[in-house]
Amino acid sequence: MRAVWLSISVAALGWGTSGVATRAALAEGGSPYEIATFRSLIGAVAVVGFLVVRRMKIPRGGPALKTGMIMGVSNLAMPFLLSNIALQYASAGFLGLMTALIPLLTAVLAHFMLPAERLTMVKTAGLLVALSGVAVLLLSGDSGLAEGGRPVLAGSLGLLAALGIAYGGTYAKIHAGEYEPLHVTGIHFTSGAAIIAVAALIAEGPPAGQTAEGWALVAYMGIFCTFMPFVIFYRLLRRVSATYASMVGYVVPLVAVIAGVVLLDERLQPGIVFGGLLIFAGVVLTHRAEQRVVVVPAEAVPEELISGPEG
Repeated sequence: MRAVWLSISVAALGWGTSGVATRAALAEGGSPYEIATFRSLIGAVAVVGFLVVRRMKIPRGGPALKTGMIMGVSNLAMPFLLSNIALQYASAGFLGLMTALIPLLTAVLAHFMLPAERLTMVKTAGLLVALSGVAVLLLSGDSGLAEGGRPVLAGSLGLLAALGIAYGGTYAKIHAGEYEPLHVTGIHFTSGAAIIAVAALIAEGPPAGQTAEGWALVAYMGIFCTFMPFVIFYRLLRRVSATYASMVGYVVPLVAVIAGVVLLDERLQPGIVFGGLLIFAGVVLTHRAEQRVVVVPAEAVPEELISGPEG
């Protein structure tokens, strides 16, 4: 059990420090598009290398290709770009709280896309509590930054990023069983990285470059905030139930808030504290309504779980 908690902690540390590393790279002169491009490319190369080592080929067609392409847009390109832009206007902790909404948004989409997963009264109550927390965040004027904060803009971009991840996960669950999850992951990472690179060239042209410290931060994000948590989370799902492994999602926002305050001197303002508590209360309420005692075999785990909280 100690090894399981160590895995949860390391995966949460990687995903949770992503926003902090991004804000630090922005301060070093990197642009949101440039950072997202090289982070995703490093992650994609690492994932493909992982598949090669495991002697797993990426399929060229069928459900795996379609699902992987959709995941590349919704679970990689959208959240990476939108979050990077949002981090110019709010703290890493602020954006980290937006990721806590992914399970709730997934429950709403599943209600319409998966007949067997209808919203219940408890889930609806949890959603309303969490949305009240979002309202507190956006209307309080607290962005977690000393100056230059725009919480409404940052929160809106964060919500769109979370919605993209929720849609991709729900779509993947519809087609679960039609593909090998790791196959889809290879397409997911490579297609997402390609989309981000094209978007960066259109928006900004060739990369202008940044400091050595900036490149080190991007490398950290590609390996320790993208590839490594994915591998750890996949191995974790081999040992415990999906419900147990999902506790990573509770830890990630906390890591983001604490790391931002300690490493970047971000501010723990009242709107973030009260809004965050309401969001967590809503997530916990919904999670309890969905808990199952059955251990899910690794082969039955859909891609959205393997992708983890950040996709």
